[in-house]
Amino acid sequence: MLYFSRGSENDVLSFEDIQNGLYEALQKLGEKKKVLIIPPDFTRFHSGAGQIANMAYHYYNEKVTDILPALGTHFAMTDAEISKMFGDIPKSLFREHDWRNDLITLGEIPSEYLNKISGGKINYSMLAQVNKLLIEGEFDLILSIGQVVPHEVVGMANYNKNIFIGVGGSDGINKSHFLGAAYGMEKMMGRANTPVRQALNYATENFGKDMPIVYVQTVISKGDDGKLKMRGMFIGDDIECFNLAAELSLKVNFKMLNKQLKKVVVYLDPEEFKSTWLGNKSIYRTRMAIADQGELIVLAPGLREFGEDPEIDKLIRKYGYFTTPEVLEFIEKNEDIRNNLSAAAHLIHGSSENRFTITYCPGNLSQEEIESVNYRYADLNEMMQKYNPEVLTDGMNTMPDGEEIFYISNPALGLWAWRNLFEENNDE
Repeated sequence: MLYFSRGSENDVLSFEDIQNGLYEALQKLGEKKKVLIIPPDFTRFHSGAGQIANMAYHYYNEKVTDILPALGTHFAMTDAEISKMFGDIPKSLFREHDWRNDLITLGEIPSEYLNKISGGKINYSMLAQVNKLLIEGEFDLILSIGQVVPHEVVGMANYNKNIFIGVGGSDGINKSHFLGAAYGMEKMMGRANTPVRQALNYATENFGKDMPIVYVQTVISKGDDGKLKMRGMFIGDDIECFNLAAELSLKVNFKMLNKQLKKVVVYLDPEEFKSTWLGNKSIYRTRMAIADQGELIVLAPGLREFGEDPEIDKLIRKYGYFTTPEVLEFIEKNEDIRNNLSAAAHLIHGSSENRFTITYCPGNLSQEEIESVNYRYADLNEMMQKYNPEVLTDGMNTMPDGEEIFYISNPALGLWAWRNLFEENNDE
């Protein structure tokens, strides 16, 4: 059922619009005794979800007993990040999701089904797991809040991804990531109905119906003034709210280009992007736009590691970002990467398949570290002087020496694709 729906390409929802819409939806739900809020973590700071979580907390007050950020494999939030994102919500309410241990298995998605939806590329089953708090907490409302935007693993982010991956377990995280990588990113990104989404929907329909989940889905884009605007908010307890948000997100977050790009420069906000696990959105979201023998330059002042998880960081450092056939060979020959398929998927996602070059300009990693994972290195200060984010504007820029570049100030907000390549993959 849909409890609230508002959004369009030209809409800009104010604080009052968001609060009134949320409270209208919550009122329709009736009285609640015990509420769990599942927002994104700080890596989705710009989603508007922190503000919405704060509104929900003040609506229910003491009935909100737990807040469980959808960390997935990310670092736990610091007190400073919690304060910045969620305002005056008491820190005592926040719980840390442990994706390896704090789990309950609800069921198993059969291998026959995954084989079918992947076009024969996958032959394993996948556990549908969630943090045990969702089941043992005996909540009569679980409020899942998040932003719908093109995504490299699932096609379009959010909805039940927030549940089965964001607060899910290692089996589902590993296998869903690899399902998407094996199927092919170009056939996934910007599409609401993908094999990974179908697998998550299977889990929802077969194992998740007893969980009292209501989804709050936002759509965010930049305005002409360069500031972030909430273009839509959709609230419901089934896939309809996600489909409406996905439809709007494609209109405001998907930049279809009529020609391929020779040189792309991406800036990674140091507060948001501290690892290549997240920073490689600069690759994921531009790979369908960059020409063969093109160049991607990533300005990454906050970069300090590769993986958000120590074990995954170790695997990235060991194997590096190589082509799909090479990563598949790593999997075949090595048990450590075979047992961490999300890391393997990330290595595939982070490769250009030798089609274009990737140059990282890190703030806190050495040249040796960058080159050891098969990326090119350039000095951050030199490149920030040459490509100054304070001067560049999103889109095409002509530099003083006549060089033309395409600049992206935040890769998490969109997807860029050459029209011919997207349409070619759309039919497969």
